Amino acid sequence: MSDFELISSIDKLKEYILCSAIWYNDGLHYEHQPKNISSGFVICARRHHNCFTTLKILSLTNFNSINKNNIIQGFITNLDNFVDRKEGYKIALNFKQIKEKVNEYLISEDLY
Repeated sequence: MSDFELISSIDKLKEYILCSAIWYNDGLHYEHQPKNISSGFVICARRHHNCFTTLKILSLTNFNSINKNNIIQGFITNLDNFVDRKEGYKIALNFKQIKEKVNEYLISEDLY
């Protein structure tokens, strides 16, 4: 195994951030959600505002009836987990995707 292959296989074991996401927990079960999400659904995109745009499109005229308290902003990782902004910060910092910052929560603009 070459050094590159070894490093690549080790990196696959480490968790890192793939993209922005929001989790809307409406209490219902949906197929094919991140492995740590048992109810509700997750919408992924480049930035959080893109996730909200998709949620608004999916809810059509009922967007105002969505309970905003059921929405958590976060990220999807390479290990198929949804994480909130604070956990996302720890993961991105550990994988060296970002530099340490004062507020200790991740925003999508920190990544790219």
